[in-house]
Amino acid sequence: MTKPEYARPDWMTRAFNTLPLLLSRFGIAFFGSRILAVRGRKSGAWRTTPVNVLSHGGARYLIAPRGETEWVRNLRAAGGGELRLGSRAEAFRARELPDAARPELIRAYLGRWGWQVKPFFPGLGASSSDETLLAAAPGYPTFRIE
Repeated sequence: MTKPEYARPDWMTRAFNTLPLLLSRFGIAFFGSRILAVRGRKSGAWRTTPVNVLSHGGARYLIAPRGETEWVRNLRAAGGGELRLGSRAEAFRARELPDAARPELIRAYLGRWGWQVKPFFPGLGASSSDETLLAAAPGYPTFRIE
């Protein structure tokens, strides 16, 4: 399986992201969503985007369903950021996981939010084989929140 290209958000994705973004600002989690805040790697200014935080096996993870996004590049450069919900901000460090560690997490992510992120995971689902998910893993940067 080839690595999917970056999926630039279309107008519908931007419109849909507005709901969890607004709810998170008021302290309401939309299916576990948070606002990810990361310092820009060039500007140093805070950049924010809604994300789904996956809790799995006693740890928490961020998976980038759209691939090599700006928030992924910024998180790699900064090494951490903040998860915001309402007036609370939780600072964290992030460690990117190797491809081999991603299939189980991608499966759990699709099991929880597949209905929401299906367009970004073509041909994949929670029931996909380990081999299929491993082949797709390079296209979905995954970070452990520490």
